Order: sequence, then C-alpha cells, then structure tokens
Amino acid sequence: MLRRLLFGALLLLAQPAFAQAPVPPAPVLETPAESLERDATEYARQFGVSQAEASARLTAQAASVPLTDTIAETYRDRLAGIAIEHRPTYRIVVYLTGSDPVPDQTLTTDASTVPVIFRTGAKVTRERVIWAMTYHQAAIRAALRVPPGMGLDPRTGELVVTIGDLDAATSTESLKARLEGIAGVPVQIRVLNHRDVNLAATPPEGGARVEGTSPDDGKRYLCTTGFNVTDGLRSAVTTAAHCLDQLTYRDAQGTSVPLAFVGQWGWGYHDVQINTAPGPLPPTFYADTAKTRLRAVTGQRSRTSTRAGDFVCRRGERTGFSCALVQLTDFAPAGDLCGGPCLPTWVTVAGPTCKGGDSGSPVFTGSTALGILKGASYRGDGSCAFYFYMSLDYLPQGWSVLRSDPSLALTPNPL
Repeated sequence: MLRRLLFGALLLLAQPAFAQAPVPPAPVLETPAESLERDATEYARQFGVSQAEASARLTAQAASVPLTDTIAETYRDRLAGIAIEHRPTYRIVVYLTGSDPVPDQTLTTDASTVPVIFRTGAKVTRERVIWAMTYHQAAIRAALRVPPGMGLDPRTGELVVTIGDLDAATSTESLKARLEGIAGVPVQIRVLNHRDVNLAATPPEGGARVEGTSPDDGKRYLCTTGFNVTDGLRSAVTTAAHCLDQLTYRDAQGTSVPLAFVGQWGWGYHDVQINTAPGPLPPTFYADTAKTRLRAVTGQRSRTSTRAGDFVCRRGERTGFSCALVQLTDFAPAGDLCGGPCLPTWVTVAGPTCKGGDSGSPVFTGSTALGILKGASYRGDGSCAFYFYMSLDYLPQGWSVLRSDPSLALTPNPL
C-alpha cells in the first residue's frame, strides 16, 4: 500500500511536466470605431466626462486636422502655434503674432460643434523660434552647465529652455536675458530638475516583444516594436535605433522568430531601426497592455498636423497601454541623444509612465499611426515627466507604414 501511494504521488508530481500549456486565444482585431471607443474610455476617465462626450471630442480631434492645416497655411506669416484645450470646454485655440483680429470659426461634426478661437499678440512666429533653436543650439548649450532641452511653446511663441538645479542656481532673470541675446527670440525658462534619456533596452520581464543578446555583456535585452513597414518588396518591423541590431520576436506561445537586421538611423531627427520578418506582415499593432487586442493602421498623421493638446496613446512592453496629451511638437531633447545634439523635430507627450524597454513602441490615436517612441524625461524623484517620439515623417527613404485595405479581410498577426 505504501509503495502504491508513493507511486501515485510521483505521478501527480510528474503530470505538470507533460501537460500542454493552454494556447491563448487569438487577439481581437478592432474596427476603427471600436478603437475610437476604447481611447474614449480612457479620455472619459481622465477628464471626467461621459463616454458619449469623450467619443465626440476624439471624433472632432480627428476631423479638425484638415481645418487646422488650412489655418496654419493661411496664417503662416503670423502663426505662433495651435493648441487644443480640454477644460473648461473643448476648443481649438490659434495663436498669432500682431494685433489685427481674426474672426473666430466653428468646426461642426455629427456629434458636436467645436469653437476655433483666434488670439493675437504672440511674441514671434513658430518658424522663427524653430530657426533659433536650429541655428543657435550650440551657443545656447555652451552658455549652460548642462545641455538643456528646448522647444516651442505654441501658446506664447516663446523658446522654452528646460534647465536643472545646476543652472538654476544663478538668477533666472539674468539667464533668460543672456539666452534671449543669443537666440534673438523671447525665452521661457523652466526649471525641471530632470534628465532626458533614451528608453534603452532592458532585460526582458514577462512576455517580451522583441529581444536579443548584447555582444558587449552577453545579457538579453528587450525593446518594443512599433509599426509594420514595407519597401515595396519586403515586410519589416520598426523599433528604436538604440535597440540591439539582431532581434528575435517571441510570440504568446513562446515561439521565437528571428528578425533580420536591415539598418538603423539614429542621428539628429532619427531614432528608428528596421528588421525584416521571414514572411509578409499585416498592417496591425497591439493596442492593449495584455496584448489581446490588435488595431489595423488606417491612416498616418504628420508632425506638422499634430497639435499641442492632442490626446494620443501608446503601448510599450514595460508599461503597457496609456494615453495622454501632446505638450510640444517642436522639441529638441537635452544632452547628446541623437548621435550628438538633437534637432527640434521631436514630439513630447505628458507620460504618464515611461520605462526602459518601451523604446520603439507605437504612438497612435485610434487607428491612426503617429510615431515611434524614443525616450523620456525623468524628474528628480524618478517619476516620468514626459516621453518623446519620432514622427513617422522621418522613416528612412523608401520605407512606408503598412496600411489596411478595407476591401480585404485581415488575419490577426501580432508582428
């Protein structure tokens, strides 16, 4: 009897070794309408409005792009910036130089009417501030102890210079006057006590998306893929240029798929790497933390059509799915994160979370692709101040984002 009991116990202990792991269900492929509603749920939570109001606002956000593009071109010689306000009401505000008034407009959709307000009196134009950042960046960096972050405040037409405690020890007013003398435009000093960093690859935790072994230390690291792309002949995935060259995709079943390295572009206004897959890829990307839902790319938005105040989302391996507001659309990160100084072509978003391993992750709104995550700025306590991404405008020449053909049925594929 004792022998039979011991044998039975051994069988019970052995069973898990032979048991088949359950196969997770295929991810759900969302329609564009479902994608908007899921983003709207997050918007409603953050801004305390109803689901219907959140959906109406995000619908207006997308519908307003052609209008604000036209406004930007019409008033190019006076334009300081365009921003979307969410409180106390939802509206679009256009900031212009000079004092000549411009009549307000309205944007009407099926679900809402959005005021478009024109404000005059901005100090200088957007183009002039971008020119100052580009051509006086070296002199501004030399005037400070720590290379600063720089960007355009679209609400005032000022050059924003973000500094830490070392440079803040001197008089802010005297520093402001000195930098204005260098740049030739009004300067706004922001003391953030922060550090801008690339969200570099990290050792994988849980279900890693793409990973590889570093030839330097022999450790395995992970990054996140962004959008699937094509050069007309090959299908490939994008990630950040500062990720490892040789990467392997690991699916939900634990199967490894090697991704062949094509190239990386990581200077000035670039931070993108391309690796080809063994076969054709669909135009889809994960859009939830648990990787149970996919979205098909139906459109792409340029950096010039992106406004401060746009509500955008992303999905990274370390932090999952989150949404927040665009802060600056013409930002040059601090330090030498772009093979040297960065150009003012990056877009910042107000976190709320950022961690290593999220590098390369997709930034999107609904089913519209926006960019590829590069890095983040951390506060002194280690919390995420904001992240910044590369617009898909700057994909390497010959490559474009795969988009959905509405006439074809898509098969869910997580790559």
